[in-house]
Amino acid sequence: MGLEQKSTNDLVRIAASSAGFKLNAQLKTTEDLVRIAAATSNKGARIIFSGIGLKSTEDLVRIGAAGKGVVFLED
Repeated sequence: MGLEQKSTNDLVRIAASSAGFKLNAQLKTTEDLVRIAAATSNKGARIIFSGIGLKSTEDLVRIGAAGKGVVFLED
């Protein structure tokens, strides 16, 4: 099972453990990505959300703000 198929709760737990990873964000809602980003922000790990180019600017801003500098957005 790839990361994309894991539940948001599982991804939040992984991110909160300080593990960094790259995730194809096309299959996740903005709310899910915000939760994952927020879990990562306190741990210093880096997360790359790829395939995120179709999200609105407002959604990207929300995701980025939740990550507090540890989330990278990749088209």
